[in-house]
This record gives sequence, C-alpha cells and structure tokens, in this order.
Amino acid sequence: METKTTATASPADIKRFRENYQGEIDGIAIYRRLAAAENDPQRSRIFLDLAETEQRHLKIWADKLRAAGVEPPQSRPSFRVRMLGFLAGRFGVRAVLPVVSAMESRGFDDYMAQQDAGPAMARNERAHARTLATMYSPGGSGDIAGIARGESWHRVDTGGQLRASIFGISDGLISNLSLVIGVAGAHASGRFIVLAGVAGLLAGAFSMGAGEWISVTSQRELFERQIALEREELEADPEEERRELALIYRAKGLTEGEAHDLSYKIIADRSVALETLAREELGLNPAGLGSPWGVAVASFLAFAGGAIIPLLPWFFGSSAPSFIASILLSTMAAFLVGAGVSLFTGRNPLFAGLRQVGIAAVAAGVTFAIGSAIGTGAS
Repeated sequence: METKTTATASPADIKRFRENYQGEIDGIAIYRRLAAAENDPQRSRIFLDLAETEQRHLKIWADKLRAAGVEPPQSRPSFRVRMLGFLAGRFGVRAVLPVVSAMESRGFDDYMAQQDAGPAMARNERAHARTLATMYSPGGSGDIAGIARGESWHRVDTGGQLRASIFGISDGLISNLSLVIGVAGAHASGRFIVLAGVAGLLAGAFSMGAGEWISVTSQRELFERQIALEREELEADPEEERRELALIYRAKGLTEGEAHDLSYKIIADRSVALETLAREELGLNPAGLGSPWGVAVASFLAFAGGAIIPLLPWFFGSSAPSFIASILLSTMAAFLVGAGVSLFTGRNPLFAGLRQVGIAAVAAGVTFAIGSAIGTGAS
C-alpha cells in the first residue's frame, strides 16, 4: 500500500500517527502472545500471520512519521496488552478473545475515519475480527453452523418481509386499539371513533412503510458501499486479499496448504473472488441485499391489517356491544400475533401470545383511563 507524503503534517496529524503506531505495536504484541498461549499449532500459526499484517501496518505509520520529520518512538506494548497476554497464558486464549476482537472492531472504525489510512487498513482490521470469530465459534473451528452463530457482522435479513409483516401487524393492532379505546373512553360518538381509527390506521401505516423503506435503503447503500470498497481493494492488491481469505479458511479448519490453494483458485476469477470476499469478510450476500419497496409495502399492509381489527365492530354501530366486540376481537388477534412473534424469538407460543395480550391490555387500559378522564372533564 502506498503512503502519502506527510512533510506538511500538522501536530495533530503527528499525534495521530503516533497513536496509530502504538496501536500497531499493541496489535503485534497481542497476536504474538496469543500465538504463544495457543496450544493448537494451526491456530498459533494464524495468530503469527495476523501479527505479520500488523507489522506491515506498523511500517506504514513509521514511514509517515519519518516523512513528517519525526523518528518513530521505541515503544513497548501497553499495560492493557501485557495484561491480556498474561491472562491468555494463564486462562487460555478464549478468555481474552472478546476483548481482542473488540479492539480490532474499534481499529476498523478508527481507520475508516482517517483518509490517510484508507479502507485497505480498515478492511484488514475487520478481516482480523472476522477470523477471530471464525476460529473460536461455538462448536469448534470446523463447525459451519457454529461459525454462522458466532458471526457478528451485519447481515441482511433474508426473511425481512415476513418479519416486517408480523411486527407491523403487532404495531398496528396495539396502537390503533389504544387509540380507538381511548376515544371511546371519552364517550365520543361512533362516527368520531371511526374517523379517529381510520386516521390512526393511515398515519401509522404510512409512517411504518416510510420508516422501513428508509431503513432498508440506508442499509442497502451501506452494504453496496462496502462491496464497492472490496472491489477496489481486490483490483489494487489481489495478493493481500488472497492472504486474508486464506486466513479465514484456515480459521475454518483447512490446512495451510488447502487454504492457500483454495484462495488462489478463488482470486483467479475476479467475479467469484468479489462475491466470496463479500460473504467471507463482510458477511454479506451481494445477490440478496433486500428490497426496500418490498419491505415498505409489506409493512404498510401489515400495519393497516393490524389496525383495522379493533376498528371493524365500530363500522356496524357505536353501542356497548361494539366496544366489547372490539376488545374481544383485538384480544384474539393479539394472541395470534404474539404466537407469530415466537417464530423469531423461539419462545413458547402460549407464553408469547399471552404476553402480547397483556401488553395490549395495559396499553388499551391506560388510554381508556385517560380518555375517560378527558371526557369527564370536558363534559
């Protein structure tokens, strides 16, 4: 990687270069200490390879300091790193791995915010955290399901529309039930209850749809940017990308030779390489980034579907039976929605359904009390 000339570096730049230099000193030290503490030779070798990457980063910051007229300091690892190394040697590498992974994640954020670091160095830090998560994922290094469970990078929810639908129905049901019951508590006439309910339905559905569209669009743009950066790095330094990919495959349980052979084959085909790097380093599926309009429409319709339920009886009258029918219909719907939510949470459907009914009852009870108080005061 080329470095910029920094002869006109400001005192703030020089301070930042020194901090980055010290960060790489810490990175080299922690990986070498983890390698010494690791009993598995293959994993130990991976730690040493990670240390070599940090060594290349160290040279970059040393060159920048010299270009700015400052000799790189003879630094030693920080107390924190020395303590982590001690704990790893005493209690095992797994004991300190979350802290080391968090350090790499912060390094990614720091380098992405620095123009002279660029995405290449940031990507290395991100790939290191990915490698650590893969090496010690639940079930062992060869457990692909465990690797997926241990993955912490952003991933598009392939069931996004179903999820948005279920939670949209829940939001629409509870919010409009509260609104309708609150207006009814104020002793309003049936037509005002219907008017308020329809207004709440439309306002909430448009808000929900727009919010989901913005959320998914922003997420998609972020992922597309990450993939674009990965494409640039692949074109600029394919060998560095190959090394990072080989590290990940070794962390998954392949031998060093197998990982190198596979990484060479993948990098040879640029289109396959980009897709593989996006999956392995970013945790993204380039072909499945999600549809903002699909999720937005699903959210709009789901919210409207949930919001119409407590309103239905009021279209046929404004008497006490309509009030009771609205509550009973909403209670049944809330239970079914709660049971549907359990598909995502893994909780017992009966428990999830009753919990949803309880939440709806509390919300409706509060708004009914407020509506009654306002209605009594107004009269």
